[in-house]
Amino acid sequence: MHDKIIAKKDLDSFVRSLAQSRDVFAPVRDKASMGWAQIDSADNLEFDFLNTDFSPKAFFFPQNERLMHFTNSSRDEDGMIMEEEPPRDREQVLLNIRPCDAKAFCVLDLVFCQDENAPDVYWKDKRDKTVLIGLACKAPCPTCFCTSVNCGPHHEEGLDMLLVDLGEDLLARPLTDKGQELAADLQDAPQEAVDQAAGQKKASEEAITSTVDMSKINERPVLEEYEHPYFDRVFEACINCGTCTFYCPTCHCFDIQDETQDEFGHRVRNWDTCMSWLFTHHTSGHNPRGTKKDRVRQRFMHKFKYMPIKLGGAIGCVGCGRCTRKCPVNIDVRTVVNSMNE
Repeated sequence: MHDKIIAKKDLDSFVRSLAQSRDVFAPVRDKASMGWAQIDSADNLEFDFLNTDFSPKAFFFPQNERLMHFTNSSRDEDGMIMEEEPPRDREQVLLNIRPCDAKAFCVLDLVFCQDENAPDVYWKDKRDKTVLIGLACKAPCPTCFCTSVNCGPHHEEGLDMLLVDLGEDLLARPLTDKGQELAADLQDAPQEAVDQAAGQKKASEEAITSTVDMSKINERPVLEEYEHPYFDRVFEACINCGTCTFYCPTCHCFDIQDETQDEFGHRVRNWDTCMSWLFTHHTSGHNPRGTKKDRVRQRFMHKFKYMPIKLGGAIGCVGCGRCTRKCPVNIDVRTVVNSMNE
């Protein structure tokens, strides 16, 4: 697939064309924050930003999602019978998504679709009907460490197309058949633009100076890592607020509840967090992760030890740095992982 070129002054027609048959979402500025919003033109597109405050995982894994509904009445002949929610009826495009967030979707695919015969249909339906057009990072955030966790500022995995900001123009690199289709009417990129994009990739990767080392974590037996003395200290500062899991693009704990009001009922899936004692609290009263140390250890062991073992080496972290930026008590995931690795 050949790299293409699109002038920013022509981007509006490209976006309007996308929006004719799809819902198009992109990062837009809202005062001091960057959030995702639906767009139908290029008027509010931003190209100079670090990343969105929230990850885009809610597009496939909403914070609250109705899975089924039912009539809450035993007198009705159809009462108490679950009916599935209809699938998504329109494709969507996530435009200018950062490569780390697209990589996070690939990690979550391994969770929600690990059994190809019984995938999570709610996740898969939205994934199949979504086009991901990435925007490479020109100036990574100081807390980013994506290059340490199988990712990078120009990483292409999970994207249908990667855009590279060259100033007046965007280099558009189709990566899948979907991307190729969208780029069909664009002109081939001149070699000068391809070289400029390659130079930007090298500079962006070199700008990421913080790293984590997982070599010893990978080598140690699970129980030996589990008993690492560092876990006796790191939990002391944590307040188990769950902010890290809320912002994390790969955290996926959830709870399913049946909720009713009058004669209407629905089954909903809600985000949950392993930082909460209630998440593992059994009906018997027993809690296998009853202490703060248990819960903090679980979060980091899950991402950097359990998931790589269970998911063929896939790390449960893409190095976006959101948890470090948002943590109210300044727990830095890079420090934690490097200490686990000692």
